Amino acid sequence: MSLHAGWSATQSWKDGVRLPGPRDSPTVILQVRDVDVRFGGVIALRSVSADVYQGEILAIIGPNGAGKTTLINTINGVYHPAPGRILLNGREITHLPAHRVATLGIARTFQNVTLFRGMTVLENLMIGRHVHMTSGLLAAGIYWGWGEREEIRHREVVEGIIDFLEITHLRHTPAGTLPYGLRKRVDLGRALAAEPAILLLDEPTSGMNVEEKEDMARFILDVNEEWGTTVVLIEHDMGVVMDISRRIVVLDHGEKIGEGTPAEIVANPDVTRAYLGVEGRRNAAT
Repeated sequence: MSLHAGWSATQSWKDGVRLPGPRDSPTVILQVRDVDVRFGGVIALRSVSADVYQGEILAIIGPNGAGKTTLINTINGVYHPAPGRILLNGREITHLPAHRVATLGIARTFQNVTLFRGMTVLENLMIGRHVHMTSGLLAAGIYWGWGEREEIRHREVVEGIIDFLEITHLRHTPAGTLPYGLRKRVDLGRALAAEPAILLLDEPTSGMNVEEKEDMARFILDVNEEWGTTVVLIEHDMGVVMDISRRIVVLDHGEKIGEGTPAEIVANPDVTRAYLGVEGRRNAAT
């Protein structure tokens, strides 16, 4: 028995979805150093450190309650570690608020989709452009001159993302009327609209059927390979993790218990213990 039954290093769960190839990425774009996060007497993260390399897909996995979402929230400024440091391209961002972190090139999606349900797909994606907008309230409201030209440029970027995500026919559809899988795709589009250097994805395939997961995995790979976007994702589906990630960080009870390639993680006894328990390991051996 393994973490993902039936998985092998040469297997993809959809024909035509390519596996990530070897890539030299020596540049560290994000550093997490000895991060602790506490909520009262509860220690959510304890001395967690990790590097994210430019251009890679890094997966964060672990059992429920391991601290995965807390780590993502700490990276993008929702929580602030004490102690601990987070650096983006060598710049300290540890105590910056989330909106400042976003302007520096980190965007994210959420496990629970948080779209503006009464707004159209196009309008939701336009909101993702706010970090690049410079027009004042008056210029934007009058929609003339600089404000008009700026909105046209942002609209062009958003239309390109809509085409990329294959939701052109839905651009004027209210987001709240879409099926769950398509709402997750729109959530991805809104994050992409910020043109991030690092894209944080919190369980991008949760609640999806097999076909929807295949589509989402393809979009993530394309964003990484064609756009050069660094991706950090939390994911419970080990098939998705093993197929698209280059490296994996494993958390359990707020501590990092493993880090390495997919093959190294599958062979790591600490990771197996965290997922299967001691009894599960005995069964796996028999």
